[in-house]
Amino acid sequence: MINVAPPRFLRSAYRKEPVSAFVITMGLVDAAIGGFGGSWALVTVGLGATSLAIGLRWWLMHRSRAQLPETIAEYYLPPGTSRPPLPRLDEVKSRSSRHYN
Repeated sequence: MINVAPPRFLRSAYRKEPVSAFVITMGLVDAAIGGFGGSWALVTVGLGATSLAIGLRWWLMHRSRAQLPETIAEYYLPPGTSRPPLPRLDEVKSRSSRHYN
């Protein structure tokens, strides 16, 4: 039987951080191609890109958790309006057209 947990994990990772997930995938593919092809430079570049993307993602996650300040809701508009509502434009137009014709 096929395990469905890895595809769900990969989909959620791509939704949350699409750029870093793409760089990780690209690095792993480069490393695999270089490993099978015998190109150690490509393996090194692939593993370096993957580790850099994972490290950057980890650092950004921990930095964002540490910087969550206590936010207080700020309201820029008053809860109620102090002005009467504006008249409808079609009613004003029909009244003004009667006066000029």
